[in-house]
Amino acid sequence: MFMLKSLGKYIWGNTNSTEIVQIPYGQLYSVHENYRECMFKDASASIRRTTAEFQYQLVIQRAYEEGEEELEDDGDEAEDEQSFLLDEKLHLRFDVNKDSITIMWDNPDFQDGTLYEFTCENCLQEGVAYTFEMVALQCMYERKYRQSHEKATLADLEQFSNPITRPSKEVDSLENIVTKLDLESEDLMRLKKQEQLDDEIAKKYLLGQQEAEEPLVQQQTSIVNPEKEEVTKTENIKSLEGELMGTISAELHLFDAVEEVFILQDPNVEASVFDLGDWNYWFTISTEEKTWLSQSVDADMNPVFSFEHLSFIWNYFDANSNAFSWLLRFDSQVRMEQFQELLMRALWESLNQQRWLKIDDEQRDYVMETFHEDEELEDSEDEEFARQQLLSRKEEEEEEDEEASDFEDSFADFSDGEADDLDESRWRKEAAKEHNSLLAVGYKNDRSYVVRNNKIGVFKHVDEKGLKFQTALNNLSTPKGKSLRPSKLMLHNQDSSILFQTENAPHSLYHMDIEYGKIVDEWKVHDDVPLVTFTPDNKFAQMTAEQTLIGLSNNSIFRIDPRVEGNKLVAEQFKQYATKNDFSSAATTENGYIAVASNKGDIRLFDRIGVNAKTALPALGEAIIGVDVTASGDFVLATCKTYILLIDTRIKEGRYAGRLGFERNFAKDKKPKPKRLQLSPQHIAMMQRELKGGASFTPAKFNTGIDAKETTIVSSIGPFLISWNLDRVKRGFTDSYKIRRYDANVQAEDFRFGTDRSLIVALPDDVAMVDKSSLRRPTRESICTPVKKLRSKHDIVNAPY
Repeated sequence: MFMLKSLGKYIWGNTNSTEIVQIPYGQLYSVHENYRECMFKDASASIRRTTAEFQYQLVIQRAYEEGEEELEDDGDEAEDEQSFLLDEKLHLRFDVNKDSITIMWDNPDFQDGTLYEFTCENCLQEGVAYTFEMVALQCMYERKYRQSHEKATLADLEQFSNPITRPSKEVDSLENIVTKLDLESEDLMRLKKQEQLDDEIAKKYLLGQQEAEEPLVQQQTSIVNPEKEEVTKTENIKSLEGELMGTISAELHLFDAVEEVFILQDPNVEASVFDLGDWNYWFTISTEEKTWLSQSVDADMNPVFSFEHLSFIWNYFDANSNAFSWLLRFDSQVRMEQFQELLMRALWESLNQQRWLKIDDEQRDYVMETFHEDEELEDSEDEEFARQQLLSRKEEEEEEDEEASDFEDSFADFSDGEADDLDESRWRKEAAKEHNSLLAVGYKNDRSYVVRNNKIGVFKHVDEKGLKFQTALNNLSTPKGKSLRPSKLMLHNQDSSILFQTENAPHSLYHMDIEYGKIVDEWKVHDDVPLVTFTPDNKFAQMTAEQTLIGLSNNSIFRIDPRVEGNKLVAEQFKQYATKNDFSSAATTENGYIAVASNKGDIRLFDRIGVNAKTALPALGEAIIGVDVTASGDFVLATCKTYILLIDTRIKEGRYAGRLGFERNFAKDKKPKPKRLQLSPQHIAMMQRELKGGASFTPAKFNTGIDAKETTIVSSIGPFLISWNLDRVKRGFTDSYKIRRYDANVQAEDFRFGTDRSLIVALPDDVAMVDKSSLRRPTRESICTPVKKLRSKHDIVNAPY
């Protein structure tokens, strides 16, 4: 219990702050004899100094999330902050573990047996709970004995600590009591009827399973392997033990990658979804005679719904990572909609581990509409849409014809000039055992920086034609000489510095002076706030002498200023959430607006640090691994494992029409529908083993530059470099992309600053500048035939670089 007593001076040291210690998220309950009532759903607990010597307060403060309406003052609402003098009369009880805490205490205003309870379960940093308990006991010691806690022994502190004892009989929650008293509620009645229906379906299904003489067995099915044209057998599956969520009839088609068409396999199959428990779901296609396939419901299915053709297309991967593209065609829109809600419910619940019926109708519609194919544009008739499609294809063909004429020129060799022989030799020697991992493209000095283990290779951009290996920054180490391996990096201060982070030092950033070639500073961000990621103060900050930057922890957003003494986190610009939001990435606009994404899949748009987000976009399910934003803030690009979201942040109607979602909130039912960019299931089937059963996109990026218009999006998946024309995507052609295949997985890619023509691509052992014209429309030839490796007079490109 007192494992952190030795840190007492450290915890109590900052006398300028009223707050000694805090638990940033939890819930506050009022516990009565027969029930417990939730007072604050999201709250923080802290211990604060008062103006009186030896007097401290336990403070529970309510937290509001974005979009949560302020409660009207009706005379019954609780105050947003509850404070209690830390005195032994509270009879504090503790239940403490390394990552959780529960505190109970008497109500000091009423002696009627009512208790308060604050709880935070399984989401604290190790040691925080122990620290909070220790500080609370030390505060009560000081109040009782009117002297510093430093004189207290462990026995002195133990007198103030009591364990929590739970009553033997089950305490009914206030929620259950309200449910029992309010059965006339339409929503509750609807949910109750749904539960009864689900129970009946489950009983029928389980009864059928018990009466079956044999388990459900996968029958042999002929499937054409798109590359080898062999007949394979799908695997046997075990009998399913779970709840049948629903079954819909449809036609079954299989994509033939040789002919590039879907071929009818069975005119009448049953598509079924099962709930296996623990948020696991299963999808089967079967008839009375056989089962065509059976697979887990997950993001690797790459689902696409086309209401124009009443079809659902998805991928199936066998045990050998062979990919197949299947299609279900429904006989009516009603059946199509029923199936979509059935599958999306299973997929969403598996990704979010939350019940589909508990989210509101607007969010359900938001999720399902995002997984539609973009068949129609706003205010456009079918004929106009078809005309736009033909025009778009014609534009693509004309563009490719024009690009083909200078295709060879786009891969000119490096300019003459010798790199440092020692550096070049070292890179070549180490190529076999170390590989490239990170890429940063300069905004001002026209150079690119590539990380390999604990080294950084520096490449000069030579006109529009290529790269020249310039030097290597070897043996990266702390100012104290400890070897470092960057996990994130960013150019800074007019490209004169590199900031980077390592996985084993989550509280620090390292500052490298590029000209000096060594790390000159270690910036401690904060001792109690781990840094998840960081981003420039604004879109073009690295072109200026701007020193500050934006940092994220799991549940906070803050400014980092290397000029302040001690910890570099600026306390006055620190926004912390009561709940663990699991932030993952951020990007800034030219005006310094901030887009923040999370591993939960939601996106928040801020106009500045320290306030609630102006817009909070709901999660679709997958974690967001990267985010980018146009300089103006009109569009946000969010990358997930199997798709990329393009979000228009401009408000279209109402009082704030024309403003950005960074500046004003969207109406509840007017949140922008993201356009979902993904590889078509047919193309994934052609890629076969290249994606190893489902590779992940690298963080997608816009081209950028001062006064440059964003026109292109680039990302990669496995060995495929992929680009989208932004204008075509905005017009609804999300499946219009171009690719270039390499003979190794792309590690990272980005545009050269100021142009959308030149791309910097980092492969495991190579780095190259390529022209956008080298990317082609996806066909069987461009997907399945590796691009011939181009030779260069500077052979470092073909080995280590």
